[in-house]
Amino acid sequence: MPLRPLYGHEPVRHRLAGAIAAGRLPQALLFEGPRGVGKQRLALWLAQGMVCEREGGRSTGDGCGECQPCRLVLNLSHPDVHWFVPVEITRKGADAEKQVELVEDALAEEMAARREQPLYQPPSGLASHGIASVRLLSRRLHLTPALARRKVFIVGDAERLVPQQASPEAANALLKALEEPPADTVFVLTSSQPDALPATILSRVVRVRVARLPDSVLTEFAQRELSNASKRSLPQQLSSAEGCVGRLLASDGDSSVGNRDAANAFLTATRGSPAQRYATALAQQPFQARGGFTALLDGLLEHLRGAARTGKDTSAVVAAISRVLDARGMAQGNVDPQLLAAVLADEMWSNG
Repeated sequence: MPLRPLYGHEPVRHRLAGAIAAGRLPQALLFEGPRGVGKQRLALWLAQGMVCEREGGRSTGDGCGECQPCRLVLNLSHPDVHWFVPVEITRKGADAEKQVELVEDALAEEMAARREQPLYQPPSGLASHGIASVRLLSRRLHLTPALARRKVFIVGDAERLVPQQASPEAANALLKALEEPPADTVFVLTSSQPDALPATILSRVVRVRVARLPDSVLTEFAQRELSNASKRSLPQQLSSAEGCVGRLLASDGDSSVGNRDAANAFLTATRGSPAQRYATALAQQPFQARGGFTALLDGLLEHLRGAARTGKDTSAVVAAISRVLDARGMAQGNVDPQLLAAVLADEMWSNG
């Protein structure tokens, strides 16, 4: 199944298309913006515009969508467009060569899954860009383009070079590739947390802000892409999506209901006894801070922001939102979610 169309982002698309047409596209870009706003889809749109065979497609940046290179990009099969996403390698202890093979297999499986379901969910909490991923990238970097004049490397969720399962070695290897990329190569990194990237990497890229989408664009997306059942709760979904297609998708289905239920249970516990609070904290899976626990925190934020809009007990709710945001920031690092949940449950409604 081909990728869904890219919705919105016309101003940044116009600038990128102009850079392609003028031959001034930087070799290393960083698309930064909120989680779920469409940064990786925008990167694929850019890649399609670069490899399109038709002059009109290249000059507008959109790609014609009909030539073979365009169709290959839309089906995630173009040999010169390399999309690296965080992957989780469960087999430990393998030698370096075997680790690279495991990453290559995991990426192939992920691309196959996204071809089947282009409206994909975020990667698992333990997925990362480890040194094996960067070694694979380095090998592909020196390949001669198979069809196009240039190769495009998309590194999605680039901040995941930093979590516990990655290493400084991975960041340093990527930095070396960014410092001296082959002339026929363009890098597009994406991140919802650009400040989590090493300063040395940030200094090698041109940063492009990808803004939130207006509700009119999200409504158009929902009307065309979501199920009829989902459309019935669209006003509520638009509010929680906060201008991000990915969040709109996350609110479409059973997982969203589960997150809201978990958030409600957590909030109930924060107003209960110490035993209730600690039991709730212990219910979190240890060292899964970037997966299920962040989904819980997102559910808390959605609930609290809704409470803030009612105007009741505003100062306490705003303080609670600030504490959840702090917890979400810490959850991106090597922090045990059980400990983080215990502290948050204790301090959620404190006056200090």
